[in-house]
Amino acid sequence: MLGNNDTFKAVWFRRDFRLHDHTALNHAIEAIEQHGGKWLAFFYLDPKTASVEPVHHDYFFQTVMHFKQTLKANDGDLYIITGTIEDALSKLLQAFPEIDAVYANDDRIGEGRLRDEAAEQFLSEQSIPFFTFEDAFLTKPDQVLKKDGTPYKVFTPYYKAWAKERKRTPAVIKKDVLISSVYKGTTPDPEAEALFANLLKKCRFDWSAIGEEHAIKRLQMFTKKRLTGYKANRDFPSIIGTSRLSPYIKTGALSIRSIYYHILNSEADSYSAETFLKELAWRDFYRMVHFYEPDCKDREIMKAYRELKWSHDQDELTSWKRGETGFPIVDAGMRQLLNEGWMHNRLRMITASFLTKDLLIDWRLGERYFERMLIDYDPSSNIGGWQWAASVGTDAVPYFRIFNPVTQSKRFDKNGTYIRTYIPELKHVPDQYIHEPWKMSEEEQVKYKCRLDEDYPLPIVDHSKQRKKAISFFKGEDDER
Repeated sequence: MLGNNDTFKAVWFRRDFRLHDHTALNHAIEAIEQHGGKWLAFFYLDPKTASVEPVHHDYFFQTVMHFKQTLKANDGDLYIITGTIEDALSKLLQAFPEIDAVYANDDRIGEGRLRDEAAEQFLSEQSIPFFTFEDAFLTKPDQVLKKDGTPYKVFTPYYKAWAKERKRTPAVIKKDVLISSVYKGTTPDPEAEALFANLLKKCRFDWSAIGEEHAIKRLQMFTKKRLTGYKANRDFPSIIGTSRLSPYIKTGALSIRSIYYHILNSEADSYSAETFLKELAWRDFYRMVHFYEPDCKDREIMKAYRELKWSHDQDELTSWKRGETGFPIVDAGMRQLLNEGWMHNRLRMITASFLTKDLLIDWRLGERYFERMLIDYDPSSNIGGWQWAASVGTDAVPYFRIFNPVTQSKRFDKNGTYIRTYIPELKHVPDQYIHEPWKMSEEEQVKYKCRLDEDYPLPIVDHSKQRKKAISFFKGEDDER
């Protein structure tokens, strides 16, 4: 026992910035309880990530900093390392030669797989074991499969099988051991710390409700006040009817198992609880799809649509990004994204449908814009959602089912409350015209202080014509037919 007191367990934090129900951390603490030693925390700042400045990084990096401060308050630290993964780990090991194992939660989707393979290879050359654990999802990507061992293509049968799977209960980490065994030493990579500090200075947005403590409060408040009405209210953007937990799930400030069991054991009606839990199943479903379709960020899952000649019209794409399409419900959603780095899920579907079906613009351009802007960006779910909207993915909406932005607007924002929140130019426009301002006469435009094509744009396309064009597009017919 004495001989092992000088060994360190290094815990690699990635998108799991919390101290409760953290699988990798829990295993590290259990090893310390059995054999002694200390643990230290580190975060790998990929140079490619640091070189771009999407909005979602503002939220993510501020969460990382908040976690770093939390550890410092408990006599620890979160060490930042950068460079190639081999160089970064080398600096860590040079600073802390006592490290005898590295623990991390699994991240084997997308580029994370290649990074982890390189890390494991490097660590094995140093005779240091690299332990990874399933943590961010309720099921493993290869866990819920059809009887023949192949992945599901349709969500409903997947969900039925998923619901039968027993979900691991949250792990209780002994706080006294956690705090007493954390190690604080010399910064292994001053360059990385300076780079990280510079990234924080560049943040355009400032989020205060971040971190584990806020996440737990949000979950408790949602369960107590909104869960019962979730099924009825979740599609209406003017109502605070959703959980708004997604940014905390993205950063791992909240354990997915804690959410699952908190909802499952709540006093809410079973219909609302199941509706919410089904959203967690969708998250697992899209991750499974991404696991078996690793190229889906760049390629349609449905082979029949891989040769579609999508538009790349930059003017129309810019109008969509700025919320200047002339369709109020679309523009309100895009402006919410610009202002808040978040968008209501109903609006994500409406705006994605508009880009891909009304403008026939490449879904990949929309997916990448959401990647840049969303503070809750999850690769698998975002890619899955965009392929769904574009009718090119697994279990996607059929290509002939095309969202009518006016119909959607009238149905989900009947009185225009949401629209007026994000489009002040329309605040004086009465309900009669709020969904179709282009129907106002010139006199009415003056009366309601909204001159079309001056204060607010005219529609950039005719939806009825674009609908026919979209159907022909998917049938492979001439655009003019």
